[in-house]
Amino acid sequence: MTTSKYTLLRKGILYDLVGMATMAIPVIGPFLDLIWAPIAAKKMSEMYKGTNGKIASVIVFIEELIPMTDFIPTFTLMWVYTYVFSSQKAPKPQTIEVEVVK
Repeated sequence: MTTSKYTLLRKGILYDLVGMATMAIPVIGPFLDLIWAPIAAKKMSEMYKGTNGKIASVIVFIEELIPMTDFIPTFTLMWVYTYVFSSQKAPKPQTIEVEVVK
């Protein structure tokens, strides 16, 4: 089953909000990031398959562990990268004329 790109966007925004929410909790927020970082990395690799998903999951893991970087919307940025910047158009079929000589 494939997931709609807009479903991925909604999930990504939700996960970004969860990651940002830990910043709003004084004292225990950084400790919650230690719990959230591996969960976010797992979710990222489930949402985006292949090499790009693996790289993004490492980035989100590191971003969640580094203090004061929770404001970066990593999931949303990955969606923009995947569906806006790196979407490739389907190639147009080309016709080739061949002349057969007898």
